[in-house]
Amino acid sequence: MAGCELSPLGGFGTGTPPDAPRVAVASPDGDTPRPEARPDGSRDMPDTPGNAGAAALGTTLASLGSPTEQGLWLRTGLVTRVEPGRVVRTDGGGALRVELRPSGAPPGAGSQLSLAAFRALDVPLTQLLPLEVFAE
Repeated sequence: MAGCELSPLGGFGTGTPPDAPRVAVASPDGDTPRPEARPDGSRDMPDTPGNAGAAALGTTLASLGSPTEQGLWLRTGLVTRVEPGRVVRTDGGGALRVELRPSGAPPGAGSQLSLAAFRALDVPLTQLLPLEVFAE
């Protein structure tokens, strides 16, 4: 029973030995290196060479869309038909190619972003995300 004091299930000890080394954990900040662009360009900004044909549609505030709908998409009032596009985080945190889907709502009504897109942009799922939207 010598190991019982370390058992997290037993509730007899803290679960961490008193002589265990402490590890410092730092949160990312503005100086933290970010991933480079992918070979397919999916993290490039819309105004980079090769994307000169991208048309700015406006900005929107996106929340999490239906998690059951697969793919990378943005449902928004900024478009009236399904078309390829790109979203760019207004904080400079990344860009992503998505399928733009019409929401039927007015352009200023906000948008919904797919679960896969939230994850690809590395954003907490509960966050309202300001985005610039471009048609390609």
